[in-house]
Amino acid sequence: MFNLQTICRKVSTDMTQFGWPRTTAVVLATVFLTVSANRAKTADERPPNFIIILADDLGYGDLGCYGSRINRTPHIDRLANEGIRFTDFHSNGPMCTPTRAALLTGLYQHRFGAEFEGALSGRTQRDRGLPLDAVTLPELLKKANYATAMFGKWHLGYQAPYLPTRQGFDEFRGLTSGDGDHHSHIDRSGRADWWHNDTLDMEEGYTAELLTDHAIQFIEQHRDESFFVYLPHLAIHFPWQGPDDPPHRREGTGYYSDKWGIIPNPNDVSPHVKAMIESVDESVGGIVAALERLGLAENTLVIFTSDNGGYRHYGNTHHNISSNGSLRGQKGEMFEGGHRVPCIAWWPGRIAPAVCHETAMTFDFVPTLARLSKVTIGQQGAVDGVDITHLLLEKRGLASRTLFWRMRENYAVRRGVWKLVGRTSGEAQLFNLADDLSEETDMATEHPQLVNELRAEYAKWDQSVAQGDRATAR
Repeated sequence: MFNLQTICRKVSTDMTQFGWPRTTAVVLATVFLTVSANRAKTADERPPNFIIILADDLGYGDLGCYGSRINRTPHIDRLANEGIRFTDFHSNGPMCTPTRAALLTGLYQHRFGAEFEGALSGRTQRDRGLPLDAVTLPELLKKANYATAMFGKWHLGYQAPYLPTRQGFDEFRGLTSGDGDHHSHIDRSGRADWWHNDTLDMEEGYTAELLTDHAIQFIEQHRDESFFVYLPHLAIHFPWQGPDDPPHRREGTGYYSDKWGIIPNPNDVSPHVKAMIESVDESVGGIVAALERLGLAENTLVIFTSDNGGYRHYGNTHHNISSNGSLRGQKGEMFEGGHRVPCIAWWPGRIAPAVCHETAMTFDFVPTLARLSKVTIGQQGAVDGVDITHLLLEKRGLASRTLFWRMRENYAVRRGVWKLVGRTSGEAQLFNLADDLSEETDMATEHPQLVNELRAEYAKWDQSVAQGDRATAR
């Protein structure tokens, strides 16, 4: 096999035979082959691709790899068996908008204002959105020349200028609202809600399947460059509709009092949810198959998680919806069932199979993906999340830290195995999660000093985020 010097000598000799001056021929041949070699090296050493798949309202116990005996999730289970499956991973909020803001910015969502503690309303907050000066993950990755795309549920702004294309995404397909009919793509207000970039562009088809097709097409188009795909599914958010369930919503009709879909037996919503979970699993299978077919799997980190815990029931009207396993509480609550969620990281050849018991959160993705792509976020303290690269790749433990959740009057504080759950006005409960994951035994009276310490930490954090301090890491 010839080395570069031998090839240069042969090429320059051939060029000389065609009348080129020998010195010029040597220089040109050397430059040409060096550039070619560097290009080949660049292709081999491109920064890794990233795909974040975010399920909506998926409970801790809804997947086979997390204990479900009802739902068939072979594709997600495969990622769990071949990658890292977290047992103590948490969404930044117990509802959709908060977690999405934290996922894309690496910050506690509270820094953007009280409206980001709950779901942005399609009736009263249509003119609100994630501030345009927020530095998002796709904006950071574009510094490293990533192609960026989002296919799915945005819920960080209903209209221009608060759309994904203004927050770093080259391409957007999906819905801007918090929920839409999975077949007709009509939101809760009765508006058409299916976008292509900044324009309404309605498509026929089941939401999960459309999003998957668009994501695979984007991957195929950008196979020769680094890419970031954010795939926030609408499933399993209501209306609870599997692929074979009928459409429910029509344009021009409001559905605030009838938002759940056509549910023949409201006491048992699980058959509809099962079909939705399995449609998400099929989506994951399609994405992974595309990566393997294109030879991209070994240079692609795939992360699968949920934006919050599942609904066990919805008020007194709908029951047996989702599963949070043995966890107490559900979506919207500060108990573990509201924010402890499935999380899997898969990267063939880089992440060894393991079950991880370290505590991590959604906002850790930004510093981690920035590190892996060699992008500088900005000054120290620019984000609240921490880099978990060494945990993923080397199984190193994370440094201890105190974590916080808050939604209006309700809050929670986590330090090590201890968790404080309370309201801003009222008593707080203390749980030892190592011994009591179901949060059944209140230990507050046995550990009053610890309760006071955690309350003091919460008060300090609360004051910090209330000031809205946000580093601009552009």
